[in-house]
Amino acid sequence: MYPEMMIAPMRDELTRAGIAEARTAADVDAALAQPGITMLVVNSICGCAAGKMRPGVRLALQHTVRPDRSITVFAGQDREATEHARTKFAGHPPTSPAIALLRDGKLVYLMQRSAIETSTAPAIAQELVRAFDTYCATATA
Repeated sequence: MYPEMMIAPMRDELTRAGIAEARTAADVDAALAQPGITMLVVNSICGCAAGKMRPGVRLALQHTVRPDRSITVFAGQDREATEHARTKFAGHPPTSPAIALLRDGKLVYLMQRSAIETSTAPAIAQELVRAFDTYCATATA
């Protein structure tokens, strides 16, 4: 594990954008127990998280349609929280970084490292905005 002072700026990049940290399995469960859409971001120290994923997430959160709440776990640091979060991605191999949308605790969308590392921050934001519009928009009667 890296020293906390080394990764603090990487944590802060997402928390400054309004994403709550989930540092334990209980934190993950508490967020996912709430009704609605939760965005779960698996943060990482890697370059594709720094140059692509975190900036892409921040850009996407400027969209008018957003998840009801957003949480983040830090791979390699918050191990219990990260391992528990990944159990919610059943059928998908664990990757970091990753971005998931869960409705009422059930996975409805997952962007894994393979998509993140081959994209740009604006392309990631555009894809997340599409996912927000698909999964987070409130249906009108």
